[in-house]
Parts: sequence; C-alpha cells; structure tokens
Amino acid sequence: MTDRQKSLLGRWAVYIFIYALTLLWLVPVLTALITSLRTNNDILTRGFWSLPNVLTLKNFGEAWTRGGLTHYLPNSFIITLPSLVLTLLFSSLAGYALSRFRFRGDRLILFIFVAGMMLPFQILLLPVFRLVNALGLYNTYWALIIFHTAFQMGFCTFVLRNYMRTIPGEILEAARMDGCSEFRIYRQIMMPLTLPALAALATLEFTWIFNDFLWALILVQNDKLKPVTTGLAALRGQYVMDWTVIISGSLIATLPTVLVFLFLQRYFIAGLTLGATKG
Repeated sequence: MTDRQKSLLGRWAVYIFIYALTLLWLVPVLTALITSLRTNNDILTRGFWSLPNVLTLKNFGEAWTRGGLTHYLPNSFIITLPSLVLTLLFSSLAGYALSRFRFRGDRLILFIFVAGMMLPFQILLLPVFRLVNALGLYNTYWALIIFHTAFQMGFCTFVLRNYMRTIPGEILEAARMDGCSEFRIYRQIMMPLTLPALAALATLEFTWIFNDFLWALILVQNDKLKPVTTGLAALRGQYVMDWTVIISGSLIATLPTVLVFLFLQRYFIAGLTLGATKG
C-alpha cells in the first residue's frame, strides 16, 4: 500500500468517525422530533421505541395553549435579555479595566472572577435563596436577572479581558493623544474591535440563561412569572405524563436559541478562532 493510499484511507476513517459521532449526537434530537409527531395513546399502547402508526402536528398546538407557552416564552425573554445586556455591559467594563490598567489589587480581582467560575452553583442554593428573600426579591423577575448577571460576569470578564489584551495598545494611545476620554475609547474603539468576542459570549450566555432550570425553580414559584423551562415541567402529571405535549413544547422552546446561533454564527466562529494563531 502506497503512502497516498494510506493517507486516503486515514482520511476516510476520520470522516466515518466524524459522521458516526454526528449521527450519535442526532439520535436524541430525531427521537424527540418523532415523539412530538406521535399521539400519546400510540406511545402508551405500542411502546416508546416503536414506529409510529399516525403522525400529527396537533401536539405543537396543544403545547402552545395547554402548555402555557403564550406567557412562559415571554417570561423567558423578560429574564434573559436584561440579564444578557447587563452581563455583557459590566463584564466588558471590567475586562477593559483589567486588560488596560495596572493598579493595586488588579490581579486579586481577576482571581476572584476566575474563582467564581469554579464555584459549583449547587452549594449556593440556600445562601442565594435567603439573600433574595431578605431583599424582598423572591418571586420576581429581578431575582433571576440579578443572579444571572452576577454569576455569569466571571466567565465573561475572563474571556473579554484576555481578548482585549490582544488589541494593539498603539490604537488606544493614539486616541488618548487626540483627547479621547477613557469611556469614549471604550465605547467607540474597544467595543467595535471586541465585537466577535461579544457575539460569541452573547450566543453562549443567551443559551445558558434561557435554558436555566435550577435557579428558576428555586427563586420563582409564581406561575405567571415562570420561564419556559420550569413552566413545561408543570405539565408532568402525578400518574400519567403526556410526553408528546412536553416534548413538543420543549422543541418550540429551543427555537429562540437556535435562531440566535444561526444569526450570530459568523461572529461566534470568528470570536472562537480569532487570535488562535497569535503568539
């Protein structure tokens, strides 16, 4: 076997491995899609893994009306969008300060942000609940907005700080010599140059906050304020679960995150790859 044949064989082996992993990853998605098109009686009588006899789209309508998505989805956006804006605003300000200024305690502040990323959220259930309750924010949108803003800042600040350090300082020095204030440099120079990183973070943070279940379950109990993740959980019955409606509602709830990724895909990939070849 020649070297060219060995190279071609190795390339095909890599392709087959990648395609196999892709199909394996798609199995849950395809299973959920097929289940959403079946009737609940069909699943109960013939089994979950059986081939469907009848396909129907009425489960999506049931999920929209009976599942309460008419107010659960808007609640998710009311919680996610302010949290996303505040997180990116505060973390970009902190990242700019930590990347461009040297002051006493700057390393300590960075280490605190990094340590916050390593802290498991589960051990904070009781302290966060008691703090939110003491502040009178329990059962409000602000409880989740403030929590997500605070706890997502560590990761975003760490990423933006490292990204901003790759931007040449000569650009900022030229702006200072022209009389630009630091906030104007941040707003008109640093933020446009950091757009790929901001878009990548916006995609990730939107997905993480929108899909949050744990903290929405802990900090919000009023059904009128619940996001879509905890709202769909209310469809579970004590003895019978309508899987078709639950999964249909879950698929509808994934559409916003999919659309965000599709629209920001170009910036997302640029934010992940830019600087990968820099020394």
